[in-house]
Amino acid sequence: MSHRPRKRFGQNFLHDQSVIERILGCVDPQPGQHLVEIGPGQGALTRGLLQRAGELDAVELDRDLLAPLQRTCAGYGELRLHNADALAFDFRQLAVDGSKLRLVGNLPYNISTPLLFHLVEQADVIQDMHFMLQKEVVDRMAAGPGSKTYGRLSVMLQISCDVKPLFDIGPESFDPPPKVDSSVVRLAPLPKPQLDRELIPAFGRFVTQAFSQRRKTLRNNLKGLADADAISRAGIDPGCRTETLPIEALIALFRSLS
Repeated sequence: MSHRPRKRFGQNFLHDQSVIERILGCVDPQPGQHLVEIGPGQGALTRGLLQRAGELDAVELDRDLLAPLQRTCAGYGELRLHNADALAFDFRQLAVDGSKLRLVGNLPYNISTPLLFHLVEQADVIQDMHFMLQKEVVDRMAAGPGSKTYGRLSVMLQISCDVKPLFDIGPESFDPPPKVDSSVVRLAPLPKPQLDRELIPAFGRFVTQAFSQRRKTLRNNLKGLADADAISRAGIDPGCRTETLPIEALIALFRSLS
């Protein structure tokens, strides 16, 4: 398939067959599973997913890729293409038969964080997610308290999902090569999120404020929301830094303030 990668779509096409096979091995798609690929691009993963599962939904924003994708994937299985922006796409509409979705994709790095939040909001219809992302983002996603990379992204994903980095990929595996290393990560929605879904938006605003200035104490970051006494009543030292607190402590503080 001949298509010049478009910077405005954040396109970096995967072409390394050994990496493709390794990703397919991690996903291990099976017939009868409801697979959804985000950003199939030139079909590097799509063909293998179709071969193993027999059918696939794919969400692709670049309309110029749709017809070439249909041609290159012909004979591999049933490909249902959705010309849409994944950031605005309602993935629940694909789960009408009650089956959980298995999402796969080489996500554009320029929209990865908002897209992850969009998907986690629909985690109730998702079985698991396997994504290629910028390695720095995956490090932040999986980070624990005390780490330099632990922050809002870590907390907001881990309250709903088990996050497991799988392996790293060098720039040479893509066309054009990105200026950063990439990683493959698996997200598996928890059977029961650590916080009721209706409280997550408010908790997200609380976490954003708590991590607003990493060098400041929790008391300073929560100024206007909670004083030192309120933080202490939750069993937390108001002089600590937010990045030292485990998710359970942040949830306990949020509940006490609510």
